[in-house]
Amino acid sequence: MHRNGLRTAVLLGALSALILLAGAWLGGGTGVRIALVVALVTNGVAYFFSDRIALSAMRARPVSEVEQPVLYRMVRELSYDARQPMPRLYLSPTMQPNAFATGRNPRNAAVCVTHGILGILNERELRGVIGHELSHVYNRDILISSIAGALATMITYFGYLGMFFGSDDDEGPGFLGTLLLMILGPVAASMLQMAISRSREFAADESGVRLTGDPLALASALRKIEMSVRRLPLPENPRLASAGHMMIANPFRGAGIGRMFSTHPPIAERIARLERMAGYRR
Repeated sequence: MHRNGLRTAVLLGALSALILLAGAWLGGGTGVRIALVVALVTNGVAYFFSDRIALSAMRARPVSEVEQPVLYRMVRELSYDARQPMPRLYLSPTMQPNAFATGRNPRNAAVCVTHGILGILNERELRGVIGHELSHVYNRDILISSIAGALATMITYFGYLGMFFGSDDDEGPGFLGTLLLMILGPVAASMLQMAISRSREFAADESGVRLTGDPLALASALRKIEMSVRRLPLPENPRLASAGHMMIANPFRGAGIGRMFSTHPPIAERIARLERMAGYRR
């Protein structure tokens, strides 16, 4: 938890420094003052609204207990067992089975499941997935993940806006705009890769199993999710790519921008670890 807090501070500080340097390079003293305002706004949005950015990317909406009583009961029981506040629950209309947690801390956390995951998992498997996502909340993974995702989204969109600078006609971006996009896209992806360790998924698997007491349920869920993701990958655009790192499984095919933004370890390795926790030997 302390390492995640430190990484968050370093991430926000590094982004602020880059913005200030860009302001000084482009506009001298006036540019620095403008860049300072931009840095403060960007950091504030990333810290306080990162959960909304991730939920908006997946077109998620709040779900009521009347609508999803089983899901509510499951989350309430696991939260009670962990002696933690119950997070807000959201449902994404996406048919691909997946789930993620977001928010600054356990009191401001949200857990989102897709329509697809409710359709393919049984109650035992869904409980394993919820345990994994709640563990991200309790391990404080979601702070750095949410902020990194929000910053990556903003950086990538700055790159797309930059494509319209330097154009001499209406037929396409100029050289400067294209160069800006080519630079900022990998910067956003690298920010995610540096800020988020792949080991966090193994840690969430392990602590989630301690919470549910059922490693094979999560292993079975991961198998189903992986097979469905191959059939129904999400479109590889920057908005979804910068939220995909928070999901329980990489929602993309594993090529192009999806691969660039990937922070997930192989599903097969995670399943093998879960089976060893259940006493299986390969």
